[in-house]
Amino acid sequence: MGSRFDVTVVANDSIEGNKYIDTAVAEITRIEKLISSWDANSQTSAINRNAGIKPVTVDAELFELIERAIGISKLTDGAFDISYASMDRIWQFDDSMTEMPSEEEIKASVSKVGFQNIILDKAKSTVFLKLEGMKIGFGAIGKGYAADKAKDLLISKGVPSGIINASGDMNTWGKQPNGKEWKVAITNPMDKNKVFALLPITNGAVVTSGNYEKFVNFNGKRYTHIIDPRTGYPSSGIISVTVFAPKAELADALATSVFVMGKEAGLDRINQLPKIECIIIDDKGNITKSKNIEIDKL
Repeated sequence: MGSRFDVTVVANDSIEGNKYIDTAVAEITRIEKLISSWDANSQTSAINRNAGIKPVTVDAELFELIERAIGISKLTDGAFDISYASMDRIWQFDDSMTEMPSEEEIKASVSKVGFQNIILDKAKSTVFLKLEGMKIGFGAIGKGYAADKAKDLLISKGVPSGIINASGDMNTWGKQPNGKEWKVAITNPMDKNKVFALLPITNGAVVTSGNYEKFVNFNGKRYTHIIDPRTGYPSSGIISVTVFAPKAELADALATSVFVMGKEAGLDRINQLPKIECIIIDDKGNITKSKNIEIDKL
């Protein structure tokens, strides 16, 4: 998935531990083969190739992942959208841009984006993208999904405790060998070498989306690499979103969505969801939390 995965397990010895880690790696690799749009042989690539042509029959697992992704799109009013992969890449965040794209270019860049054009047939287990040139991608949900599946598999094998870290998407269960809860450090986006809070997490996921590395400045405004799939404009105003949820898949998708929705709308939506919490840091360094969160500030 183009991401680093770190797997930590509590086991009786290193032989047992390594066996469990190999099991998790095999599961993550299996999911990559299913959802990768870079792999020409994946079912996701087949869906994209047949956009505007015909529906594609897929495994129930992929069908259900797409179904849940559409559910999150509805929940976030389209701030999250797996058809973001159809966007023309007109924004560059590598210092090569000297001026903003025109309004027409920005509008055209999202002309093929829209989760409403993903047509599912549950009875036949088919997925059809209505528009030619339309594509789906799992960049904002795939790592979390793989972490969830690896965790579930290890629990089913009797692993009492562990962490799946998918490039910062943390998924934990059980407790440390000393009986204490796992603690997740939240990086200070104003100084990446510092941590501003520690949060205990026993059985759930925490995902941080940060934009402090990829951005451009035009007319005194900072635009980040997280782009609103509805408008084609990059998000602005927020530099870090951390979401806590029972599953990494949901935390992954919501972290991106809050960025796009903005602080007020994002926080309002999170506060309506059961068992979901978040911490937002804006571009002035202000920290805003959802209503039920307790953090150990450092």
